[in-house]
Amino acid sequence: MNTCLRSGLPLTAEDLLQLLESWVEKNWLREIDLALARFFWNEAPDADPLLLLGTALASHQLGRGHVCIDLQQLLDDPYMTLSLPPENNSNLPWETLTTPSEILSDITWQHWCKKLRHPSLVSESAGNTPLVFSGGRLYLRRYWQYERSLETEIGRRLAQTEAIEKSLPTEELKQLLSLLFPQSAECNDGPEKTDWQKIACALAARNAFSMITGGPGTGKTTTVVRLLALLQSVTPKTNGNSHPLRICLAAPTGKAAARLRESISSAIHQLPSNLFGQQELRDAIPSKVITLHRLLGSRPDSRMFRHNARNSLALDVLIVDEASMMDLEMMAAVMSALPDHARLVLLGDKDQLASVEAGSMLGELCRHAHEGHYTKATLSWLHNVTGEKIDTHLSDPEGTPLNQSTVMLRHSHRFSSASGIGRLAEAVNSGDPKQIEHVWDTGYPDLQKHDLKTLLDPTLDSLILGCAQPDSSTAQQQGYAHYLQVMSTSHPAMDANLSEYDEWARRVTRAYGRFQILCALRNGPYGVFGLNQRIQESLARNGLINLSSNWYHGRPVLVTRNNYQLGLMNGDIGITLRYPQRDKNNGEIRWVTRVAFPKSEGTNGTHWVLPGRLSSVETVYAMTVHKSQGSEFDHAVLLLPPRVGPVITRELVYTGITRAKKWFTFVSTGNPRIMSEAATRTVQRSGGLFL
Repeated sequence: MNTCLRSGLPLTAEDLLQLLESWVEKNWLREIDLALARFFWNEAPDADPLLLLGTALASHQLGRGHVCIDLQQLLDDPYMTLSLPPENNSNLPWETLTTPSEILSDITWQHWCKKLRHPSLVSESAGNTPLVFSGGRLYLRRYWQYERSLETEIGRRLAQTEAIEKSLPTEELKQLLSLLFPQSAECNDGPEKTDWQKIACALAARNAFSMITGGPGTGKTTTVVRLLALLQSVTPKTNGNSHPLRICLAAPTGKAAARLRESISSAIHQLPSNLFGQQELRDAIPSKVITLHRLLGSRPDSRMFRHNARNSLALDVLIVDEASMMDLEMMAAVMSALPDHARLVLLGDKDQLASVEAGSMLGELCRHAHEGHYTKATLSWLHNVTGEKIDTHLSDPEGTPLNQSTVMLRHSHRFSSASGIGRLAEAVNSGDPKQIEHVWDTGYPDLQKHDLKTLLDPTLDSLILGCAQPDSSTAQQQGYAHYLQVMSTSHPAMDANLSEYDEWARRVTRAYGRFQILCALRNGPYGVFGLNQRIQESLARNGLINLSSNWYHGRPVLVTRNNYQLGLMNGDIGITLRYPQRDKNNGEIRWVTRVAFPKSEGTNGTHWVLPGRLSSVETVYAMTVHKSQGSEFDHAVLLLPPRVGPVITRELVYTGITRAKKWFTFVSTGNPRIMSEAATRTVQRSGGLFL
């Protein structure tokens, strides 16, 4: 097999497919990427090799979360765009294998565009071809269609703004906003204070589609509870309907749903006591939160949902939290299933990592949130109903309708000016290495960092066990030793009531969730698999776990694939525990092994599952930053490999930092400056939403 093709040589379709096959053998590409290129060649033998190459790479990018492939971006930097050859590739050496960079080195954008012209395979817009080439981006048609349908649906809802504004009772709206926000909740943005939570409520009341973005602790949940109180007070009267609005709260994962439920329940009881009909308002605001899959009605082994354009959802308002975790396909499905009159409010942090699946939907929609771009009409209306003044640098006479429905909350109530976590997150988001180093040099008590020359360094053992906190009184609560001690010291008696076991499992799960080691990679010694092995060995050496069995007492596991039969979703975490079972024949009680999962959507129950029924799980002491989205930990440890690669970006580091509530520890492995280097690189997800 010829795998040494070099730039400058003529490349036939047969040569190219041979090369792609060798990439698959080395785990650079997926089988499906090669199969798609080969299928197109069988259907269109006259297809140019560069078209077949573009097809395989577009499919490859889809698997990496990109909706399409941007040809100019690819030609400018093939390695960073494709991450090929992949880091920590297990099938080295690959030096004799032609890389994408070598193949693309002499190709120009104009030349490739010309070779993409094929009437049966590629078109520039609507049609029946499997590929779409639009705006310099090559799409698989389905994802091009998702983008266009999403733009259409959002645009249709944004067009309702004028009618909604005219229908709102202005004086009552002003009075309610004053009651809901009696004092400015935001920091001093300039000469005068600006209450962005109040502004967010007002704009969301004015729009059928709105987005509220902000970092951790900026009050997104508090804002949305007050928004729902506002809508329940104003909208039914506006519509001439005495019934409360049908409101649904949703999140992409069960973990995110549980967190939102807790936050909503707390925020409801913090509503101002002088609101009209306060108890009725509280009763009309739901605290139940469900996953998006459950909301839409998932069909096992199918991409289709029970609710769609022909069978819309029965609701008036939909709130979706952690919207940065929503992929393009899910967002298109949600928009399709919404009834025409319903409002949609998206909550999320635009600066977090995008969804694991294809698309960076919230990031693309909120790309201009920081600059505002509010028109004179919007600013005038906001000042009239809220009394708030927005700085002139956030105004823009050319602001789009999407800008007028987007609000960025700009002050963190969780992280004070003395918080190193907040300052470090801001510094990383700024992309300024000097600012990052200044934060570390300041010596904040909630920050610590270590540079390990080897993963066998005892410092890592101290972190694993929980003995490296500056405050010794909390040391035992901030490592994995803590949850294992809770597990062993509070184990109920064998004949205890099963409800005691449910409560014990919840205590163990809560203790486990206080501390988390995060990493960027899955493979290699610095990835999930290598670190989990390292952590297990450390815990075993210290007598905290017994590795004689795969399903050992205390083993935490992460669900990696939705299991509708068991009601477990990708990302759910359970703890392996001893559970008493009574023999049906002789009545004797014996110990059995079960995995305890918190029941989904934030209820207080415990779901006990036989280990044999869990086919798609993995040990989860170390977790990728991607998997940690939607979670918070008292103490988060972020460990990065020595070299910056395509996945080591500003968004990844920012997301890792903001998982920590009380303490954050950064661990570098031979490159102390890797955080600063990563902060200068941003995720370059390809997409064309509202461009």
